[in-house]
Amino acid sequence: MPLLLPFTDHEVNTLLSPRSGEQKLGQTLSTFPCAFDDIASYVAALEQAKAQGIRFVIIGIGEDIGPRANLGRGGANDAFNASMAQFVNLQANRFLDGSQILIAGQLDTSAIHVGSDLNTDALRNAVEQLDELVIQALSPIFSAGLEPIVIGGGHNNAFGLLTAAKQATAKKVAAVNLDPHSDFRPREGRHSGNGFSYAAASGALGFYHVLGLHELKNSEQTFAQLEAFGGSWHSLQSIWVRQELSLNQALDEIVGMVKDSQLPVAIELDLDAITNMPSSAATAAGIPLLDALRYVYRLANETGAHYLHLAEGAPQCHAAGVDAGYREVGQSVSELIFAYIQGRNACQYLG
Repeated sequence: MPLLLPFTDHEVNTLLSPRSGEQKLGQTLSTFPCAFDDIASYVAALEQAKAQGIRFVIIGIGEDIGPRANLGRGGANDAFNASMAQFVNLQANRFLDGSQILIAGQLDTSAIHVGSDLNTDALRNAVEQLDELVIQALSPIFSAGLEPIVIGGGHNNAFGLLTAAKQATAKKVAAVNLDPHSDFRPREGRHSGNGFSYAAASGALGFYHVLGLHELKNSEQTFAQLEAFGGSWHSLQSIWVRQELSLNQALDEIVGMVKDSQLPVAIELDLDAITNMPSSAATAAGIPLLDALRYVYRLANETGAHYLHLAEGAPQCHAAGVDAGYREVGQSVSELIFAYIQGRNACQYLG
């Protein structure tokens, strides 16, 4: 079974809408030509990509096992496809060309596919298998000195990403998460709501801050666990409702804390933080997409960011139907990818 289902030139060309006199990102970025039979071939291909000037590796995780194991809705399995349909058709120009970008493909999760009728224990066991797959696929990307941009799946995949980053850097990771939920629920079996609490317990997580945390969407037990770990937060209400501080003031504080930690940085973003974004836990009381872009750009630009993780996008959960969901998730994720890449390319922070 291949580790990765490659996103080849054929897939890119299927999605492209070329126009005379224009050059699209899909015409300038790199892909893998085929699946890899073994890890050694995968590692060698990543190292070759690095040598050829690739910096960013876009990879998808097409699953909704984690949200379902957290008693939530499915649908987070198609964000990668929706996003690539939009991303490859953006213009390649002076602001961004595809020379640094490799679209690797999606993790092959077929061996851990579960039906909708499985009980919670079975789903949570499946998430543990998914964790191992994420670690296996992402560790070589980090080790090659590349920066993954991970799209799709539940926020459960933060655990595998943090673990892979720690293995590659031999350091704990500082994670900042734009999310109404802390995802620091009890370790009751793996699901999308406890990726960070499991990462803290395993030693992969060294610092954790939640931006946009909703004051009434987290249990008192979760708050207590987060505080016991030393985690911190700026709530949705403190910034966007009570206006006790501005978003930029909060980001100033976060950047300062992250720099003080002297750890590799993970930029996490749950798409359900954004107002009415199709996701497994969509919210009417969210933040504007432009503020999410500002968050990604500043963290990418001002810290030693190692990756961007965009979780929980679920096109099929759009109130107007799947086609509308594909457009909204695809356009939003594409803008977030652009914000991250621009921030990283302009970054002068060496920590």
